[in-house]
Amino acid sequence: MRVHHLRNATMVIEVDNKVILVDPMLGKKGTAAPPFTLFRFKPKRNPILDLPRSAMTIVQKTTHCLITHLHPDHLDQEAERFLKTNKIPIICSIRDAAILKKRGLNVIQTIAYWKKSDFLGGKIQGIPATHGYGFVAKPMGNVMGYFIELPNEKSLYLSSDTIYTKDVDKVLKQFQPDISVVACGSAQLDIFKPLLMTMDDIIKFIKNSPGKVIANHLEAINHCPTTREELRTKLSNEKLIFKTFIPEDGEILEFI
Repeated sequence: MRVHHLRNATMVIEVDNKVILVDPMLGKKGTAAPPFTLFRFKPKRNPILDLPRSAMTIVQKTTHCLITHLHPDHLDQEAERFLKTNKIPIICSIRDAAILKKRGLNVIQTIAYWKKSDFLGGKIQGIPATHGYGFVAKPMGNVMGYFIELPNEKSLYLSSDTIYTKDVDKVLKQFQPDISVVACGSAQLDIFKPLLMTMDDIIKFIKNSPGKVIANHLEAINHCPTTREELRTKLSNEKLIFKTFIPEDGEILEFI
């Protein structure tokens, strides 16, 4: 398995002849969305940086697309154009299927929470994700993480945009994923509590992960203040950096 980290939560999972694009935000700098905060953090249009030059080389090979939720930093207009033009098969939450079909996307499979479904010769199941602490989680809408088991490959948990919950804890401790992906940007709007895990909960997630962890959702969106260097320093102090990958945009990780 090869994991191409492109930007924010956008990644490509490459397994044999399958190329799975996850949460594509493919637009140029400043084209996906207006600033998510105006006062708490500097108001820049999103994304705040371009894709790496090499990104579209692997994106053009996409055979399937997996979407966790419909926020523009996980599915922007440029990504929708790419997916529609190329009629890419879409796999998504059962709660998002109607909207995506209405937009003209080629939804071929819907996933339910906690129910195993066939997926590219293996299995996939939807994992509940809670996009924020307290009240803010409700208006943030439906989010689905995924636990993926493919033949002769490491098991993979895409936790998506979530805080640390009993559901997250269950997956880490009972499902024992070999690789887990966690959003580490500490996103926050101008009001309300954080939308993603606090640093304490990121540390808890990594401590409870039985295998390796990939940290993403960093340095690409204006409401995510945590930097790679800050995260690296904190995890080094906690003696957790040995099990954590903090990839640069365009970096490829290989798992044998």
